[in-house]
Amino acid sequence: MSEKLDHTAQPSDQSIALFLQDNDMDGLTDILVEALFQALSIMDDETVYETVH
Repeated sequence: MSEKLDHTAQPSDQSIALFLQDNDMDGLTDILVEALFQALSIMDDETVYETVH
């Protein structure tokens, strides 16, 4: 099973650096929260395919 990940929504290192440089913690927090939700969603999808012994 192969999953395609959508990397277009992921911010570049440069854009993260700009948030830090501009001291825009709200924008950076939004990016980090979205990344966390995506990671948890992927993990949740993977547990559906696991079997419990």
